[in-house]
Amino acid sequence: MPFTLATWNINSVRLREPIVLKLLAEHGPDVLCLQECKSPVEKIPTAAFIEAGYTHMVARGQKGYNGVAILSRLPLVDAGDQDFATLGHARHVAAKLENGVTVHNFYVPAGGDVPDREVNEKFGQKLDYLADMRDWFHGDKPEKSILVGDLNIAPREDDVWDHKKLLKVVSHTPIEVEKLAETQDAGGFVDVTRQDIPQGNLYSWWSYRAKDWDAADKGRRLDHVWATPDISGAAHSSRVLRDARGWEKPSDHAPVFATFDL
Repeated sequence: MPFTLATWNINSVRLREPIVLKLLAEHGPDVLCLQECKSPVEKIPTAAFIEAGYTHMVARGQKGYNGVAILSRLPLVDAGDQDFATLGHARHVAAKLENGVTVHNFYVPAGGDVPDREVNEKFGQKLDYLADMRDWFHGDKPEKSILVGDLNIAPREDDVWDHKKLLKVVSHTPIEVEKLAETQDAGGFVDVTRQDIPQGNLYSWWSYRAKDWDAADKGRRLDHVWATPDISGAAHSSRVLRDARGWEKPSDHAPVFATFDL
């Protein structure tokens, strides 16, 4: 049975409820994973999502910051969460679908502006978070699992607008890329997006600071869809919905889609 999954850093689910509903109506993913919801769970606008056909949700919320949610029109059950790096942040939630697939939804810390943990606590927290993810997947090897989310790292040279200029910019530094690769390897995950789109520049985030984000096109691929090898071969039709970055009152991220035939 095929199902389509999308991941989107929404940058406030209440503020951007209209464009979430637009995405659900026009593109209809079976499962939508949101990050940076910036809302307690009880204040997520579930009534509108239920009316749109998304009658199932698991979420972890936090007032004003962080927050992750999985909306679904397919039945699912809450599969728990992890507090990596003991930050006390709502950055991970998992859900299990009836077909046996576990979906992990992550919002990895951004890491601040300076790529040096000695002077920037947030950068150290980001590296620690990734190390804890790696250790968790080493200790509990995932099977039949999809990992999605804003991982806040663009690992490949063609995942950023200028590799050389961004080597010392948080999200593309060698240490971050190395730690993300260790995490991916620990879980045996396949980068589904790049499996389907192996070549060429590909971005999912464009800064609000650009006067014309589309023309400047100084993007980064911070949002990812990974799958364990037992189901990665069933993935196809990956795409970034770039147009969503230009919707009214947009997030600075665009949704990333993948379809799985399972």
